[in-house]
Amino acid sequence: MNRYPRDMAGYGQTVPAADWPNGAKIAVQIVLNYEEGGENNILHGDAASEGFLSEITGAQPWPGQRHWNMETIYEYGSRSGFWRVHALLKDTPITVYGVATALARAPAQLKAMKDAGWEIASHGLKWVEHKDMPAEEERAQIREAIRLHTEVVGAPPRGWYTGRCSMNTVDLAAEEGDFAYIADSYADDLPYWMKAGGKDQLIVPYTMDCNDMRFAIQAGFTRGDDFEVMVRDAFDVLYAEGQAGAPKMLSIGLHCRLIGRPSRAAALKRVMDYMAGHDGVWFATRAQIADHWAATHPPVSGPRPSEMDRDSFVAAFGGVFEHSPWIAEGAHALELGSYSDSAAGVHNALARVFRSASDEQRLSVLTAHPDLAGKLAAAGRLTAESTAEQAGAGLDLLTDEERATFTQLNDAYTAKHGFPFIIAVKDNTKASILDAFQRRIDNDRATEFAEACRQVERIAELRLIDKLGA
Repeated sequence: MNRYPRDMAGYGQTVPAADWPNGAKIAVQIVLNYEEGGENNILHGDAASEGFLSEITGAQPWPGQRHWNMETIYEYGSRSGFWRVHALLKDTPITVYGVATALARAPAQLKAMKDAGWEIASHGLKWVEHKDMPAEEERAQIREAIRLHTEVVGAPPRGWYTGRCSMNTVDLAAEEGDFAYIADSYADDLPYWMKAGGKDQLIVPYTMDCNDMRFAIQAGFTRGDDFEVMVRDAFDVLYAEGQAGAPKMLSIGLHCRLIGRPSRAAALKRVMDYMAGHDGVWFATRAQIADHWAATHPPVSGPRPSEMDRDSFVAAFGGVFEHSPWIAEGAHALELGSYSDSAAGVHNALARVFRSASDEQRLSVLTAHPDLAGKLAAAGRLTAESTAEQAGAGLDLLTDEERATFTQLNDAYTAKHGFPFIIAVKDNTKASILDAFQRRIDNDRATEFAEACRQVERIAELRLIDKLGA
């Protein structure tokens, strides 16, 4: 099957109700990345020094050498930055992304994290790049990260975030760890389920915008105010959406060596005070959010349209365009993806096949439609869909005079145009159908052919909404 692997649809306009505890309007999830002592360093067996997320503009790895300035910047995070952030957030439920080898070199900081009741998730074995790492090597590192984390922390991690990940990371983490969530995604403002590692895996997405990493990149934050305004604006938008009945999650990313600097810590305090000054704010760990979401919105079982084999797809959707299974066959052969797993998605695929068909093929679809309130209806030989649609507009309860009028109009219309009068009856009443009938019968054939095709597509759309929901 020709299938597109990325999820470009998400929740769309059908965003699930978050139902955060106590009716909260927003869930605020703060992450403190603990990477100091797990970064690239030849002391750690790496080929070069670290070159990422520091105060050194344009830093590059130094192959085969230690980098004194880089090392001491990271050391600031463990020696001073951590404790400043801890003092600000020790009474707030947050999640630590802990690099396993860094945690092993930080017993005092680890004890402080545990005493504060913070969740300690895994941030991998080392704070290194994985994009070019062979899958089995990355798998081995994930296993070792879980083992070492469990040994050092005293319990296995419930969450995972690699950060500098590969295309294999999420599948490998799902396979190797029994994680309540994986956070290697930036795709949504809410948790979501995906198939990974052969199972349903909950994803609790992370952030790169409300993240102090922007202090360490070009075109990023230059002052604490920049961070504060960014987070406040994000909070205000999401809080307003929560007040309107669509609560979301705000992720905030912090690093000990960045936000822990006194030049920036004041901004963190101001933004924390600002958020705490609002009612209905749920400060939560990622594990708490994951547990809530899994209980409130468990994964949906059953095959999605894009996952169906050809026969199953045609069986499900072959009658959507009246008696024309060839349209469903053509749609199944298109490049489908998660964006196809909705009424709008399936309709788009079916309509593409219908629109690209020849006039003769489209005419065959038009002539497959029954006359409104015609002989087939009287004989009870309509499809179940057509029967329900005509009944919904009251066309099954016509008087003798109304039936005679419909018969006369049907005969005249078909004789003139060569196909039956077609209209999406669910959009109409008996009176508006008759009005359209009398108005359209005098159109030229080309105009009516185009209008009939539009109505066929609308009928298909309404049938799919009945099958799959809006």
